Amino acid sequence: MISANRPETRLATRLSFLVAGFGIAAWAPLVPFAKDRLAIDDGTLGLLLLCIGIGSIAAMMATGPLSTRYGSRPIILFGGFGLALLLPFLAIADSTLSLGLALLGFGAALGSIDVAMNIHAVDVEKASSKPLMSGFHALFSIGGFLGATVMTFLLSLSVGALEATLVVSAAMILAMLIAGPRLLRATNVHSGPIFALPRGIVLMLAALAAITFLVEGAILDWSALLISDLGLVERAQGGLAYMFFAIAMTVGRLVGDRVTQWLGDRRTMRFGGILAVSGFALALLAPVAPLALTGFVLIGLGASNIVPILFRLAGAQTVMPTGLAVAAITTVGYAGILVGPAGIGAVAHVLGLPASFWILAALLAIVPFCARAATAVERR
Repeated sequence: MISANRPETRLATRLSFLVAGFGIAAWAPLVPFAKDRLAIDDGTLGLLLLCIGIGSIAAMMATGPLSTRYGSRPIILFGGFGLALLLPFLAIADSTLSLGLALLGFGAALGSIDVAMNIHAVDVEKASSKPLMSGFHALFSIGGFLGATVMTFLLSLSVGALEATLVVSAAMILAMLIAGPRLLRATNVHSGPIFALPRGIVLMLAALAAITFLVEGAILDWSALLISDLGLVERAQGGLAYMFFAIAMTVGRLVGDRVTQWLGDRRTMRFGGILAVSGFALALLAPVAPLALTGFVLIGLGASNIVPILFRLAGAQTVMPTGLAVAAITTVGYAGILVGPAGIGAVAHVLGLPASFWILAALLAIVPFCARAATAVERR
């Protein structure tokens, strides 16, 4: 029996997060190729991209009960290998139907590994004497950076889209082959009912996750437009806002376990939330670009460890099985990423984009206010 407190188990968990981030990011550079290959317009492309979200949410809803019954290991393997095997099909699908089906499957693989790896991470962290969750989530961010970078590099060398995905998929398969034997077996098995409606503290944790994921999704989709509309940078430089945010979030998660060990979950949530809200104020009120970009750095640093803490708290609560609680938080949070940016656009149409970002700041301010109640489930 593999112990949850062994270095190889932590390595397997980190590889799972790395593969998940690597896989979804490797798809992004392929989007223009898919659009050209199928000769479709932006509207049709948007509907196709929605298939990833539909597949992910459907799989997330099923993964909690399945992990509760059978353990997280088989779901992680299904998701990781699924991402690797389906990625090449995204490069060769020659009709909207075939690409839509491939994206549904790709999204299902992503949703499966996303929930299961967090359940696994909760178990591994519980067996440790120190926080680990922020470091695990940092590997997802690093995987995203590597996936987009490697795929873009291969395509820039005029390597064909199919050949590039085969190289990337081979790397993902190798990582999963290394991780597979080192993942925990039959962890979190629950002999009772495998389904339960989210309730009690889990509802609060899920709501806080949705807010944090909403902020991340909104900055991804709207920060470039915001900072350029404010006249602080040219359109071509708008991507700097998200770049600074993403780098800060990754750095924050790399050091987050030590910060959490020093401050505790409650104060990390509280100070992180306050720092992120302050970053919004600076980004929106700054008269020059360097200060505005510093605001996005503060948002990334402040928000970086909120979600890892929420997953840790999901493992500490006793209202419902850990697998179901983690699945609820992941599903609601992912829905925030999918639906939130569209809502920001609707509000921006009426009130303007800066007003939308002030609303985001107000929502994020709920996190530090709820820090005490949310961390009441912490293990003493």
